[in-house]
Amino acid sequence: MSKSLYETLGVSENASAEEIKRAYRKLARKYHPDINKDPGAEEKFKEINAAYEVLSDPEKKKQYDQFGDQMFGGQSFHDFAQGQGANVDLEEILRNIFGGGGGFGGFGGSSRGGFGGFSGGGFGFDMGGMGGGMPDLDIHAKITIPFNTAVLGGTHHITVGDESFDIRIPAGVKSGETLRIRGKGKSYNGQRGDLLLKIDVAPSPEYERKGDDLYKTIDVPLKTALFGGKIKVPTLEKEITLKVPKNTKNGQKFRVKGMGAMNRKTKTRGDLYLVANIVLPKVEELDPELAKMMEEKLPGGE
Repeated sequence: MSKSLYETLGVSENASAEEIKRAYRKLARKYHPDINKDPGAEEKFKEINAAYEVLSDPEKKKQYDQFGDQMFGGQSFHDFAQGQGANVDLEEILRNIFGGGGGFGGFGGSSRGGFGGFSGGGFGFDMGGMGGGMPDLDIHAKITIPFNTAVLGGTHHITVGDESFDIRIPAGVKSGETLRIRGKGKSYNGQRGDLLLKIDVAPSPEYERKGDDLYKTIDVPLKTALFGGKIKVPTLEKEITLKVPKNTKNGQKFRVKGMGAMNRKTKTRGDLYLVANIVLPKVEELDPELAKMMEEKLPGGE
């Protein structure tokens, strides 16, 4: 049974705890990124730390001695880590595999010494499963989708690993929600996991979403605001005609029912609120007589 963590530290499978510690310290000093500037030194340092995290913990070592590299899908730990990509969080992977919530001890002094900050596809291991357990084949990722797609739904093209495909975005999805794409995870022994996508909705320069309601500021000419009229308003779905009453004030809201975002639970849509922004003409562009009359007759001032 292959046990590449021992190979990573350069010790035998029968090495004592003291021998493992000495090997780790020697290699950690050699490959520490603050000392070793060679390309690949930091990745090597991560692998050394991960190997020591497992082999220095009696319970984790016991599990690894029993299952070996089967815990990494049958790959050596080096190949497994490389396959996870540059943004892999090895600490999170080992936490998933071996359980427990603690961070890696004994090598946290440098800002570059740990594994922090990366978000990758976790590859966990269920030790309670049948015949030594099954790998967690799900892939976790984050995507940003356009505001319009989040409100109206549609398709969004993504690339995961070497595969590119379209996914369906349901209408009304919000930031923080997770979509499960069946059968797009990792493969193992003829089985395929799922792709779990955490959604981030890009902001819109025109709209603000509050719950299931949408808000949009629209320009209303002064004449229309004073005397009433109709204006054309483009929306996410179509152009509508808004009837503006006399004496419309700046900031006044107009409600358009059923043109907000879909509530995925109730299957009902919110409303669209159009907020009036009264556009004042420049005095220089007014007819001189009108400007003079307004200056004399408009209320306010001295």
